[in-house]
Amino acid sequence: MADEAFLFLLDDRQPLSGAPLAAVGTLECTGTPAVHGWLQAHGVPATSERGRVVPGDAEGVVPEGAERLPVPLSEEEAPRVRRECAPRSVTDLEYELLRFRETAQDVRALVQRALTAGIPAPRVARLTGLDPREIGRFTG
Repeated sequence: MADEAFLFLLDDRQPLSGAPLAAVGTLECTGTPAVHGWLQAHGVPATSERGRVVPGDAEGVVPEGAERLPVPLSEEEAPRVRRECAPRSVTDLEYELLRFRETAQDVRALVQRALTAGIPAPRVARLTGLDPREIGRFTG
């Protein structure tokens, strides 16, 4: 192992920091009994947004009082964790916001196409995260 990292858990009141475990791809440590047990003890699946990771030298970004667990990283894993934890540029974030706006503007048409194709409204609601009442307004 080449490097150390910290897994930690955020609660709903803490600002997002670090990278979600799911965003960095598979880490060898997540397959160990220690990490499985730690996640299970806290009732958090490895795919949860609450489960985060930071490189060992960035432990300072872990919120005060957050549950944490030191883990080893391979030489291949360390750069992925660093890349996912790196601050995003303003340009990248603005681009994402523009893409979201374009998607949000097309949501009515997308929902109508899905309903026309026979996908039930409750399923559309589950898949999109939209309120079922909003889907009803799209069809009315």
